Amino acid sequence: MFVSRVNDEVRVETPAKVNLFLEVLSRRNDGFHEIETLMAAISIYDTLIFSENSENEVRLGCAWAAGWQAQENSRSSSRLRESLDSGCGDLPQGSDNLVVRALETLRRRAGVDRGVTVQLVKRIPSAAGLGGGSSDAAAALIAANDLWQLHWTRNQLQEVATELGSDIAYFLGSPTAICRGRGERLEAVDRFTQLHLVIVKPPFGLSTAEVYQQCQPAKTARSPTALLQCGRIGDLGGVGLHLFNRLERSAQTLTPWIDRMKNVFDRFDFVGHQMTGSGTSYFGICHNAYHARRTAAAVRSEHLGRVFCASTLTLHAFPLSASPP
Repeated sequence: MFVSRVNDEVRVETPAKVNLFLEVLSRRNDGFHEIETLMAAISIYDTLIFSENSENEVRLGCAWAAGWQAQENSRSSSRLRESLDSGCGDLPQGSDNLVVRALETLRRRAGVDRGVTVQLVKRIPSAAGLGGGSSDAAAALIAANDLWQLHWTRNQLQEVATELGSDIAYFLGSPTAICRGRGERLEAVDRFTQLHLVIVKPPFGLSTAEVYQQCQPAKTARSPTALLQCGRIGDLGGVGLHLFNRLERSAQTLTPWIDRMKNVFDRFDFVGHQMTGSGTSYFGICHNAYHARRTAAAVRSEHLGRVFCASTLTLHAFPLSASPP
């Protein structure tokens, strides 16, 4: 997560994620599932620009960007505003949007009565298993903490994040982490080889709740230990061999797209491949960055959906406040 401040605006470039490992351990009494997952942040970014307003309201303007890569770093805030449509289209609006909920919750918890206007440019696909909404919400907590000069600690912000959703706390920590519970208990992974990925988002999305509802928790749970060991020593073949996602089988019962992507990926020289999160995005690990670019071009010819070329992030931690210009 990259945070900067220019004059009275805080700007955040916040990443997507993939699940390299996801085991469903049990159903919980609160309606959630007990999971263990290894998540890695990747180089697909949403951009959010935050500024205070005098009306003491939370306002959100959002639109889909024309492209999906983080090429906006050189653009000014005013040009980003000009790229926004008048409405959010198919993006959640008002209190249904996690950004708005995050800001309202932080205002309430901190006891502040200050407004904020947010300009959101989306590149991370929705209903894709890539964590876009959760990442945006984490960015909102970081930016508001700086903009309102709350000086809250990482732990305090993660408490708010846990109240809002399962994956949000992850985006406030290390870019690679083991997440347990319903996703809120974090264990940072301080060393893991960088991965170069090809990701496909098909035209059909899935409801996270429906995918989990179809999932049968593991009778004998798998462990991410072997995957972690391979990642720490840079054994790409071992990483590919130990990829796992318990939810993939559930998603296969809900849409034919998972099998279709799996069959196509089988034809290419991927180190390994699988669905991320609750779907429907599907990713393959490549041998290097050149292999990823070349393979992405070939996969595009299969007309599976939107194709991304990305890499995992190796920064040790995400900043919690903006740096002065």
